[in-house]
Amino acid sequence: MVNRWTGESVNPAGSITDVAGLRVGHFTDLRRPTGCTVILTPEGAVAGVDVRGAAPGTRETELLSPLNAVEQVHAIVLAGGSAFGLDAASGVMRWLDERGFGIAVGPARVPIVPAAILFDLWVGDASIRPDAASGYAACEAASTRPVAEGNVGAGSGATVGKLFGIERAMRGDIGTASVTVGGITVGALVAVNAVGDVVDPGTGQVVAGARTADGSQPLGTMRALLRGDMPALLQPGMATTLGVVATDAVLTKAQANKMAQMAHDGLARSINPVHTMSDGDTVFALATGRSGHSASLTLIGALGAEVIAAAVLRAVRAATRLSGPGLPDLPAAGDL
Repeated sequence: MVNRWTGESVNPAGSITDVAGLRVGHFTDLRRPTGCTVILTPEGAVAGVDVRGAAPGTRETELLSPLNAVEQVHAIVLAGGSAFGLDAASGVMRWLDERGFGIAVGPARVPIVPAAILFDLWVGDASIRPDAASGYAACEAASTRPVAEGNVGAGSGATVGKLFGIERAMRGDIGTASVTVGGITVGALVAVNAVGDVVDPGTGQVVAGARTADGSQPLGTMRALLRGDMPALLQPGMATTLGVVATDAVLTKAQANKMAQMAHDGLARSINPVHTMSDGDTVFALATGRSGHSASLTLIGALGAEVIAAAVLRAVRAATRLSGPGLPDLPAAGDL
């Protein structure tokens, strides 16, 4: 992103793994493509969530309410495959259980693994979805290295700009970013699979989204709607952008939920329209506390929105064209 008034670059770099206490792994199934991404915090992290889209697919989100007893989670799973993809969390639970991670409950330790899915069944053979083995494989691949971006993991089959039909859409995919201010690090990971366009907040320009009828350039979804152009017939659950915003600051569960809420502003800045009836947009928040520092929640939430927006832009800029037998021909931002 570039500030349109000063020309100054304001795009956070880095990766969500810059937040101490996190490991991230992808599983990518190239047969379709689809996949899942796991954010591991085996020692536990305080977590929150905010669901804004009208068509979510989630698991274990209710326990993240500050009213409920569980204080920490051990992983977050993002997956393609629509509701079928929630099965990936079972594989993550098995991986954690084999290593003794979880909350002590009587004679057992129970890993807490919230999850959310996006709809990517438009792309290829819809019978191929992430499953428990996919989640387990993502855990095996997890590391503290910078996270791979683009057509990987939960973003493998992601698309954007679907309001005028999948045939005029573009690649979405997965991106990450982080920033460190005053000794506190805030990072984000986003799987971008929106009905709307991805827009650079610094310039107002469409980076990826619905294309003109000849497919040669971005249409500008909001401009088209304001002209009175009618979109394709939409079904609930045809999209969904998923995000995780994380910090090494010390937060309470209530503060983590507020952080997730504020981080949604990053989606609103970079995706237009967003939080629609066909999206299940969900943002999780994690606080590892590894810095040992408390911080202003206003600061943490504001930084969270910035890195979410930056991760959205990085996702579509890292994407590559989708084409092949049985697949729609969907260009990436770099192709137009």
